[in-house]
Amino acid sequence: MTAEDLIISLGLKPLPWEGGYYRETWRTAAEIPQDALGDVYSGPRSAGTAIYYLLTPDTISKMHRLPSDETFHFYMGDPVEMLLLYPPEHATGIVTFGQDIASGQVVQFTVPGNVWMGARLKAGAAGYALMGTTVAPGFDFDDLEMGEGESLTAAWPDAAELIGELS
Repeated sequence: MTAEDLIISLGLKPLPWEGGYYRETWRTAAEIPQDALGDVYSGPRSAGTAIYYLLTPDTISKMHRLPSDETFHFYMGDPVEMLLLYPPEHATGIVTFGQDIASGQVVQFTVPGNVWMGARLKAGAAGYALMGTTVAPGFDFDDLEMGEGESLTAAWPDAAELIGELS
């Protein structure tokens, strides 16, 4: 299959602001009230959501963060490199998603809430990566915070080059 085949077959659409292609596949009817969530959330949230997520050679997942934990699931395609920026200690990390578990690639990884993340196909990839994410409390566009390259680079200078590529 090609990326275009997957976009059509799975009914994927461009993901606003962040990049890549997506389709929500699940949103539980169970709702968490805002007072149980705290001030980080502007209102009640679904207890959980899931999406398909596709990256292609001409798309990236721009630097962003959510207050919720987000678990990524790798399904098929080329390896994906994800940059993680951990506040407040200003540590960095890189996770590589893919099927080569023996070489350290992962098929599932949870990004904790409030950690900056951005991703792209690993260098040399020519196809696509089909992934999924599960978010709890559930995803809401009101919670999405896009990163600004200059301020992220100032806080994490050791990751400046990759921040620039993902901003």
